[in-house]
Amino acid sequence: MTFLELLVAALTILGAYVAYLFKIKWAARKQLSWVRPVPGLPFVGNLLDFGGPTKILQDITRMLNNEEKLVYIEVGFTWGLVASNYEFMEFILSSNEILDKSSDYEAIKPWLSTGLLISTGQKWRKRRKIITPAFHFSILEQFVDVFDLNATILVKNLKKLPPNETFDVYPYMTALTLDAICETAMGVNTNSQSGQNEDYVNAVKGFSTIANARMFSLFHDNFTFKFTKNYWKMRDYLKVIHGFSNKVIEARKRELQNQPNPASLEQNNKTEVEGKKKKLALLDVLLNTTIDGQPLSQEDIREEVDTFMFAGHDTTSSSMASTLYLLSKHPDIQTLVRNEQKNIFGEDRDRPTTYRDLQEMKYLENVLKESLRLYPPVATVARTVTHDIEYKGHCIPKDTTISLFIYGINRDKDIYENPDEFQPDRFLDTNTLSRFPYAFIPFSAGPRNCMGQKYAMLEMKSVISKVVRNFELITSNQELILSSELILKSTNGVPIKLRPYDWQK
Repeated sequence: MTFLELLVAALTILGAYVAYLFKIKWAARKQLSWVRPVPGLPFVGNLLDFGGPTKILQDITRMLNNEEKLVYIEVGFTWGLVASNYEFMEFILSSNEILDKSSDYEAIKPWLSTGLLISTGQKWRKRRKIITPAFHFSILEQFVDVFDLNATILVKNLKKLPPNETFDVYPYMTALTLDAICETAMGVNTNSQSGQNEDYVNAVKGFSTIANARMFSLFHDNFTFKFTKNYWKMRDYLKVIHGFSNKVIEARKRELQNQPNPASLEQNNKTEVEGKKKKLALLDVLLNTTIDGQPLSQEDIREEVDTFMFAGHDTTSSSMASTLYLLSKHPDIQTLVRNEQKNIFGEDRDRPTTYRDLQEMKYLENVLKESLRLYPPVATVARTVTHDIEYKGHCIPKDTTISLFIYGINRDKDIYENPDEFQPDRFLDTNTLSRFPYAFIPFSAGPRNCMGQKYAMLEMKSVISKVVRNFELITSNQELILSSELILKSTNGVPIKLRPYDWQK
């Protein structure tokens, strides 16, 4: 066969494949004709409607500015629904059939592989069952000392800064949460607040930027992405990220091996200290687990470590930084938070924080919830439909991507009065919360909700409490430039000012 004949044959096969993809998309478009479409261009569809990370929140808000709060979009040969409609989001999130994450998550698979965040089917169910006990309240209670210690280190570092000068608080939160997740969930000390592991933090930041850009590129699939510069940059970042995770795993293995009488997982669970279960690190659970009689491989363990390193430090640092920023802009609310702290700690603001103390911080909890509502660390979650689903008499066909706009429903004026204002007292309105349980979902909701949300709330309370007891937060008068990447961030940092607070006044 001549070269020309080969070329003709290849083009014929390619043409047939493209025609097949168009046929599938056309059929899906017809089945979803009950949803308002966003006008797009031939082939690229609505790709150009998204202006990048710093514009996407406004872009999606504009798309959903209609009565249905539900739209149909296309990008290339793919199609999907974007929603901030309460009933639709409740239907999707509460479903036990729509559990698979969308293809958008392919961009972070090189990092997280198929850990708990991305895995599906039996793997997801088995892993969630294994990991859930590591976040039981009796275990979390014993992490409070770690949170308090790391918050104390944070305060010492912040006291070194010149008072009344603007600085970016975000890197401080990142270092703290990395230390906390490594010590609590992984059982190892990393000393990030002492200036170590900056290469890991920078690699996570670099990877996140590339992954986010990949989601909005025509070269996002695994084949075409390999021909881009970002692919090679990503590989360099992954060497650092995976190298750090492997180092954490090996360090914990050595610690367990060096114990005089290493106990089994079952024995550890039965061991009691002062009437409570012994603290058991998530990593210990993974190292001691067997599935179908086989221990987890190094890759199995690392993908879960990577998942919880990502979920346990970047999201929480974003939330705490946002909370400090909001408190700096609202001194009246800051005063109420501090008054609650005075009622709890009395004359001794420096005594170690206890689990009971954290439970008494009701107003601070509402402040954190309101901060999470305004600045949810994950602005959008996405699922894919693996088989035809019926919704209100309509069909959602197989392979439809469904993007749920958490940022949008958290600011829905039909649910929240003055939704763009910082009003912690709105969480005293139990009537609204009971009527719309899926309207406040910073940790997602339903079967695939975040199992670490109680961990996150305890850590955030501990840290914000310690900061407010020691400093007066002052606004920098700078607005955040939000960027919806893997995590909601600010491109200009999170600028605030601090002034030492006189606890006796």
